[in-house]
Amino acid sequence: MRKGFTRKPKADEPATHVKNYITRSGLQRLKDEHRFLLTRERPAVTEVVAWAAGNGDRSENADYQYGKRRLRQIDGRIRFLTKRIEAAEVVDPEARRTGQAATKAFFGATVRYANAAGVSRVVSIVGTDEIDLNRNHISWVSPLGRALMKSAAGDSVVLQLPGGTEYLTVLEVCYERISVEPFREPVGSEASAKGLPRRRSPDEEETKQHRW
Repeated sequence: MRKGFTRKPKADEPATHVKNYITRSGLQRLKDEHRFLLTRERPAVTEVVAWAAGNGDRSENADYQYGKRRLRQIDGRIRFLTKRIEAAEVVDPEARRTGQAATKAFFGATVRYANAAGVSRVVSIVGTDEIDLNRNHISWVSPLGRALMKSAAGDSVVLQLPGGTEYLTVLEVCYERISVEPFREPVGSEASAKGLPRRRSPDEEETKQHRW
């Protein structure tokens, strides 16, 4: 039997083409990183590569080799972010809900649950680009996220993990603001070293205008 040919996704491509559910703050963080790489970091690294190219044999020039490798990394990240932004489906956790949409856990829900030992925990169900375990933000496609999805207070759910099975009891489901850590310029970035001016995000521009 002849086997069909399947193109293997590149490292910077999502393996499957699904909607990228995300909060508005999470999407803004992706946009801010994309803007930083495209308008500040890439030009700064390109300048370093151009300078290094004029310093002798490129094959033995560490600055040139590192700069070219860094450019490839930046371009790969820009492509990835572009696809994630284009596929984004914004969901507002604070939007008014009625019926089951208000009482059951869906994307954007904050859920309090307890394990069999009675230990409780609170998690917020967010997009794959917003995972933050320090803030108890879990992906909606993670094992825990899938287990809690469509559950309501009082429901018992089964969490399947590689190490075994856990039985959880849902105590509360609510929808409230989910605070996402904003994008921050990486320490040691080439743009920071060169002192290039930082461009404000649309949210920052709006805040500035309101102040005046």
